[in-house]
Amino acid sequence: MACGLRTMEDSRFARHEWVVPRPGLPAWICLDMPRPLPEQIDIPFAVPFTHRLRFTTDVLGDDLGVLLDLIEKSGDQIPRVQFWVDEYVAKADLSLVPRLQSLIQESGERFLAPGPIQICPGGESVKNDIHALERMLQVINADDLDRRSYVIVIGGGAVLDAVGFAAAIAHRGIRLIRLPTTTLAQADSGVGVKNSVNLFSKKNWLGTFAVPWGVINDAKLLATLPDRDFRCGFSEAVKVTVLKDRVGFDEVCRLAGRIGRRDMSAALPVIRRSAQLHLQHITQGGDPFEMQEARPLDFGHWSAHKLEVMSNFDLRHGEAVAIGVAVDTVYSSLVHEFPREDAHRVLDALRDLGLSLDHPALHETWTLFRGLEEFRQHLGGRLTLTMLSSVGQKLDVHEVDRTKMLQAIQEVAEFAKTGSHQASAG
Repeated sequence: MACGLRTMEDSRFARHEWVVPRPGLPAWICLDMPRPLPEQIDIPFAVPFTHRLRFTTDVLGDDLGVLLDLIEKSGDQIPRVQFWVDEYVAKADLSLVPRLQSLIQESGERFLAPGPIQICPGGESVKNDIHALERMLQVINADDLDRRSYVIVIGGGAVLDAVGFAAAIAHRGIRLIRLPTTTLAQADSGVGVKNSVNLFSKKNWLGTFAVPWGVINDAKLLATLPDRDFRCGFSEAVKVTVLKDRVGFDEVCRLAGRIGRRDMSAALPVIRRSAQLHLQHITQGGDPFEMQEARPLDFGHWSAHKLEVMSNFDLRHGEAVAIGVAVDTVYSSLVHEFPREDAHRVLDALRDLGLSLDHPALHETWTLFRGLEEFRQHLGGRLTLTMLSSVGQKLDVHEVDRTKMLQAIQEVAEFAKTGSHQASAG
């Protein structure tokens, strides 16, 4: 006889009989155990967060107090602070690292920097190298940071993403202060609650949601930004205003030409408004961690993310978003009755900002459409895309008319080539 477990049940107990075949021992051992009652407990709860957004003109100069005020002591412990700087920013502004070193030397008892200032690769390369993330974690560990310590990161959106992800997973979260140095990061991603790196040739595949301790949008940090990168950020401003704010959208359209010429008196108010709209969505939209089906702030991003990868990141994120927003806006006019004149205004604004709306990858449509499934997987559940019914009014859709989407792509490419609009919806 083989050993085994027999079970007999009544309404109150489960009787388990363990069969023992060895001679001289009882044939079975009977254990009476209380049956666990079925139980279900569902308790919804909310976790309080504070999102701290600041606007300054010279955060490492006259406005330094704004940064220092974000660094709080824990009891009588002097907080430990680690600095990370985007190498592109450090090379463009040779005074930046020396200014940070002076700040550290003069910090007194405000904070302690246990290690040197860290310089990390800039641009999308930092998100494509998983070993860069490992190095960040090693440095955080070597400096003995804890959950009341601070990681201060100065750089573009990719660097904010990567360093932010390392800070979010070390000790399940170290306080992160972002100082975005691009218009894209100041208007959009730097204000967000997402951190990530790329993996498996997929954009933002590995990441987490984590509310930053503080974000400082500083005008002086934009001074050395190349023109191409300066223009990139305003595709997100077009996106968020056409989704949420007709007055803001009208303003972007009116100021687009001046912004494209780098008129800061036009650019800074648009950056501020875009950041505020993103912040309102995160803090008041009811879904900061994207647990629901739709993610409106990713309007145009199903194709944008795929285009970045397809172009081997020759396309900047803001450039890919400009194309994606243009395509989905025209598609909305073809399928969802978004007014054609407003679709034309979106295209005109993106052009006036100096953003190209075509790229060879856009025409590899069989590969491009795989971005729909990757977008669905990233959120989970059924495919849900945000489209437009009017300026300031969105709708969620769960399927795509690929014939109409191909028509939208063709219209955008033709506009990029000729600068003229097609006369009708076709």
